[in-house]
Amino acid sequence: MSKSLLVAALVALTPLAAAPARSAERSPATEALEAKVREREGAFAKTMADRDLAAFARFVSEEAVFLGDTPLRGRAAVVEGWKRLYQGKQAPFSWAPERVYVIESGTLAVSSGGVFDPQGKRIGTFNSTWRLERDGEWRVVLDLGCPPCRCGEPAVKP
Repeated sequence: MSKSLLVAALVALTPLAAAPARSAERSPATEALEAKVREREGAFAKTMADRDLAAFARFVSEEAVFLGDTPLRGRAAVVEGWKRLYQGKQAPFSWAPERVYVIESGTLAVSSGGVFDPQGKRIGTFNSTWRLERDGEWRVVLDLGCPPCRCGEPAVKP
C-alpha cells in the first residue's frame, strides 16, 4: 500500500475513532419519557376496558396508520374501523405494554406487549409507534399487531 493511500485511509477513519461511543444506558430524561409513554399506552388500553371510543380517538394521531387486514389511514378511519370493537358490554381483548423505548431526541417511541382475550390468554402482540406531537401529547402514529410467537414449537405437530 502506498504511503499516500495509507494516510488517506487514516484521515478518513479518524472521525470514526474520535466519535463518542453510544452507551446502552438510558439517560434519566429518556427513562422519564419512556415512563410517560408507558403511562399513555396504559391509558390508551384502558379506553377499551372502559368502552370509551371517544377517549380512544384522543390517543390516535391525525396521521395514524393502523395496519391490519386493511390498513386504516388517518384518525377518522382508525376510529371508524375500531368502532365495532367498542360496542357491547365486554371488551373483545385487552393489551398491556411490556417494552417501551424512546429515541434520543425524545420525539418518537415504540411500545410493544401482549394482547389478551377476555379470559386473559395471550392471543397476540402489539407494536405501536408513538410521536410527541406539537401540542405536547404522545399519540400513536403506527400500529401493528401480530399473532403470538410460538417459539420452540414445531411448525407441524406430528
